[in-house]
Amino acid sequence: MYIPLFPLKLVVFPGEELNLHIFEPRYKELMMDIENEKGPFGILTFTDKLSGYGTEVVLEKVFKRYEDGRLDIKTRGKRAFRSLSFDNPMEGKTYAGGEVEYLNDDMRIPTPLQHEYVLYLKEMLHLLGFNPEIRLDTLTSYTFAHKLGLSLEEELELLKMESEKDRTEFLIIHFKRMIPVLKAAEQARARIRQNGHFNHLDPLNF
Repeated sequence: MYIPLFPLKLVVFPGEELNLHIFEPRYKELMMDIENEKGPFGILTFTDKLSGYGTEVVLEKVFKRYEDGRLDIKTRGKRAFRSLSFDNPMEGKTYAGGEVEYLNDDMRIPTPLQHEYVLYLKEMLHLLGFNPEIRLDTLTSYTFAHKLGLSLEEELELLKMESEKDRTEFLIIHFKRMIPVLKAAEQARARIRQNGHFNHLDPLNF
């Protein structure tokens, strides 16, 4: 499928809501075309170069239109894709476009992994200061992915995976690596907070 492409230094996950401020002339033109044609466009992840992977998104709402043509918009991620071509600009436009191939995906966490995944997910989110409601009927590996301390490269690696089993196992490994680090940091902060206070210490028997 050939779609308009919007390279950005971020990863958009399927199902994710993303708010954008549109200010460049070429992307003002893109949004005008999207509004008129009601079609999708692709956010193509850029690291130090075009990654070749991205996510199809749809425009859900225009929050604000500025007099100079800038827009505040809400979009939602739909399907991950692999980029097969990149035309900059696409014919007759000022913005880029290209042929994309959508990745196969089932989007269901395998039952044998779900308990372990949810256990680590809750602990990780708690250590990071988040305590959201976790709905098992809608939970996927993407649901909280942006809140888990992944680097841009790690988020891109997650997006590239075409199996929910692989993504779930990838995140469980991340949890097992990061949870001890976060716990150690919390203990260090607790010790620092105690400095300067009068502490009651039990005597030691020698």
